[in-house]
Amino acid sequence: MTFTLNTDANSLSPVALFLQADIVVQVVMVGLLLASIWTWGIILAASIKLGRVAKRGNAFERDFNKAEDIDAFHRLRGEDDLPVARVFAAGVAEWRRSTTGGTIDREGTRERLATSMGAAVANEVDALADRLNILATVGSVAPFVGLFGTVWGIMRSFSGIAQAQSTSLAVVAPGIAEALFATAIGLFAAIPAVIAYNRFSHRINRIEARLNRFADSFHTTLSRQLEVPVARR
Repeated sequence: MTFTLNTDANSLSPVALFLQADIVVQVVMVGLLLASIWTWGIILAASIKLGRVAKRGNAFERDFNKAEDIDAFHRLRGEDDLPVARVFAAGVAEWRRSTTGGTIDREGTRERLATSMGAAVANEVDALADRLNILATVGSVAPFVGLFGTVWGIMRSFSGIAQAQSTSLAVVAPGIAEALFATAIGLFAAIPAVIAYNRFSHRINRIEARLNRFADSFHTTLSRQLEVPVARR
């Protein structure tokens, strides 16, 4: 049994369309395929990362709500590799800095706590969204790159018409098919990137909202401690 690779462009085989295309169109196709592979790598990595952050973050918040001693909980879970844990650690660190000493500026402490945890939330969101710009770039640029390959291929087909001195469809159809294949690859790269970008943006917005709610709740807890008379603290 023998296997032969069909390289006839008339068959509309993807391999044949690639092999018969002009070198410029081939470069465009290869670039778009690499962009598609890169995009899917980012999609898989981001899906795993965001899923882990959401699942472990929920568990962290449940344990925090059950904790009776903040210092003990910080010693136990303050070093966890989680966004919510780093927001918690930022709040604890600022609380300790602001309440060390004999005199405590209550309003200043509240403001510093809010600023510190707000900055921690912003840093975590930036880290989670680190590669979303690549998805946005591929989603917006890939169709136009594919269109460039299509335009170049069609120009080549018109040149073939002039050389053959024939307007027969059989003369131009293979070249046009090769050119349109570049646009198809561009869409193949762009559509998943756009869908993933929108989906991940939504998930990151939800994580940001949860981090802000946690920071607000923790800020309220610490603010309450400021109302306790110094002698009782």
